[in-house]
Amino acid sequence: MGMGNPKAFLEIHRQEAGYRPIHDRIHDFGEVEQTLSTRERKLQASRCMDCGVPFCHWACPLGNKAPEWKLNSTNPFPEFTGRICPALCEKACVLNRFNHEPTTNREDECAITEMAFQEGFIQPKTDIQRNGKKVAVIGAGPAGLAAANDLNLMGYKVTVFEKNEAAGGLLRYGIPNFKLNKAIIDRRISLLEQEGIEFKYGAAIKPDDLSGLEKLASDFDSVVIATGTPTARDLKAPGRELKGVHFALEMLSQQNRVLAGMEFSKDERVTAKGKDVLVIGGGDTGSDCIGTAHRQGCKSVTQIEIMPKPVEGPEDPQNPWPNWPRTLKTTSSHEEGCTRRWNINTLEFLGKDGRLTGVKVQEIDWKPNPEGGRPIMVEKGKPEIIKAELVLLAMGFLKPEHPEYPKNVFVCGDSANGASLVVRAMASGKQTAQKVNTFLNK
Repeated sequence: MGMGNPKAFLEIHRQEAGYRPIHDRIHDFGEVEQTLSTRERKLQASRCMDCGVPFCHWACPLGNKAPEWKLNSTNPFPEFTGRICPALCEKACVLNRFNHEPTTNREDECAITEMAFQEGFIQPKTDIQRNGKKVAVIGAGPAGLAAANDLNLMGYKVTVFEKNEAAGGLLRYGIPNFKLNKAIIDRRISLLEQEGIEFKYGAAIKPDDLSGLEKLASDFDSVVIATGTPTARDLKAPGRELKGVHFALEMLSQQNRVLAGMEFSKDERVTAKGKDVLVIGGGDTGSDCIGTAHRQGCKSVTQIEIMPKPVEGPEDPQNPWPNWPRTLKTTSSHEEGCTRRWNINTLEFLGKDGRLTGVKVQEIDWKPNPEGGRPIMVEKGKPEIIKAELVLLAMGFLKPEHPEYPKNVFVCGDSANGASLVVRAMASGKQTAQKVNTFLNK
């Protein structure tokens, strides 16, 4: 992707690959994002200004170096982030500062890595010099995989213990297939196995199971805990036990498993088919539920959020460039049809014969707290009922508490830092691999 025309950023506009048409994409779970032709992609790559001080480097948790894109030197799995990263780098791009048309880093990254796979540049490394030491990694999500990959390349014999039946963590069981095709994960795992990493599935080791961890810590030279944030934030309103109220991940992980060929009984199945759906929580997980509900054949989707509506447009006065703007985000799933509401508090789940029929909610306001700190919630509207036969709770995840571990045990990713981005999990995995290496070479 040569620099080409040095004035490209003045002459060529930002062009995104965009999405497949709505009427087409809601009938399947294929990736919604399209790709540009090679010619258009090169033009997009040429828009980089080759800045003296590249703020994109500063913004990327992994330290990716656009535009040289020596991808493997910074990013172990560009095929994942190229599809699902919010691209902090693009918001920090100098072009975003002056005309809100930043370079298409995320799409460029995806295109480069796919071309590299296609052309046979990505081959398993088979000449790794082993150092005779063994490391256990618990959890095969992005943090665990990044740590395992680096440690393996350093010469450690790495065994990854994963509670699920396959690797990927939330890449596989949280992110819908219409955003990340699971064959992309399989391709990478097969490469890691060829490079000598051993995966043990159905092997649940919980961070609070100290005796199990102490045994691992004595069997292995070091242990890396990368178990993520498994506990979703619950909503303890009356009627929570009604049939039809679920955590977002119950639906998302089950749907991904169904697509992978797993079968569930009618009773176990969490589906939006023919139902009015209410998603509680305004973030990415909520958005993933909306897109999944459409593909399952829902009647309608409403998404409510307790916080105020974010500012619209490209600029966020609270977080000026090059920081990430907390502005209103409209995803491909929102485009597929969704009523969105803000400042809405959930009071009660209503049902009949043990089944959910609706949710009682109320519009609220946030008043500044005279003592500082979190604003105070005050009632605003009258309570109302939103009809729903399926509620999905997408209100984030609780940061895990960790006991005191043996000296050779390290914690990384969301398990250490709380729920965050795939790119941050990978960065944390890489940093932890360095810590382990330093510790074992003291």
